[in-house]
Amino acid sequence: MGVKQALRSIDAFPRAEDHLLQKTQSGAVVSIVGLFIMATLFLSELSYYLNTLTVHQMSVDLKRGETLPIHVNMTFPSLPCDVLSMDAIDMSGKHEVDLDTNIWKLRLNSHGHIIGTEYISDLVEKEHDHSSHKHDEHKNETEALNLLGFDEAAETMIKKVKQALADGEGCRVYGVLDVQRVAGNFHVSVHGLNIYVAQMIFGGSKNVNVSHMIHDLSFGPKYPGIHNPLDGTNRILHDTSGTFKYYIKIVPTEYRYLSKDILTTNQYSLTEYYTPMNAFDRTWPAVYFLYDLSPITVTIKEERRSFLHLITRLCAVLGGTFALTGMLDRWMFRMIEYFTKKPSTRSIHK
Repeated sequence: MGVKQALRSIDAFPRAEDHLLQKTQSGAVVSIVGLFIMATLFLSELSYYLNTLTVHQMSVDLKRGETLPIHVNMTFPSLPCDVLSMDAIDMSGKHEVDLDTNIWKLRLNSHGHIIGTEYISDLVEKEHDHSSHKHDEHKNETEALNLLGFDEAAETMIKKVKQALADGEGCRVYGVLDVQRVAGNFHVSVHGLNIYVAQMIFGGSKNVNVSHMIHDLSFGPKYPGIHNPLDGTNRILHDTSGTFKYYIKIVPTEYRYLSKDILTTNQYSLTEYYTPMNAFDRTWPAVYFLYDLSPITVTIKEERRSFLHLITRLCAVLGGTFALTGMLDRWMFRMIEYFTKKPSTRSIHK
């Protein structure tokens, strides 16, 4: 054998078995199945690569002198809009709402359909002592005496509210509060009423039903994947009343998109308490949202997985698919060979 022929006989890869070179229907089926598996895995890996990856980082919050937007959207199914009021108080005891604040009240019938709209225009900045924020301090003694005389305006309002309660009228409160970026609270209640008027309407604080449904409560725009714990909250009371307090820890958040756009917002955690009213309580039921700010800012960055990572995974998928196809081919060939093999002469004579 010459050198040339010896070189030709050298093969780094072993020769395929003869049965693997034969074209059969079973081989076609195995090839189609292999291609289908490979295409499915390829699309799965490609989708995995195209999905964005979010990376979380934390740092000290250095923001100063900014306002905090509070988005409110909630329904009180058992209280008419005429008796509801909203207050916002910061940690200094100052009752303050930004001039750009927009809060609306929607009158609802017993079926929850809108029957009227009212803009809360009485939310103005004024000094207020937080520690003495009681219902009977909202009006001065002179106003109280005038109402005790049942002037025409008071009597008209009392009749109107009683009729609304009898009709099952409710109220939806929604809008945006822009407050100082410090700890504080805002609450929805009947504190805007004079105590004597409230007593004439409800006959006592235990009859004020502050059942509520929170459709949306957030502290800034929403980003992909955000979870606001109070969204979708329903608190319905039956034959009782009390005060709800939601303690909120606000976490300043920056969301950075792949496009380099930055969304500044806030997320929050929550603790909830409920205090039922008793016959000796001198306060009136309300729904409080008490918030504080975390000193830590969370930065969420969108990232894509590296192209090299995708190539590595695709190579692994291709290798696994070829190995699986080969195993299926061998298995089907041996099975077909077993059932189509002719019986031996010896077994026939027997």
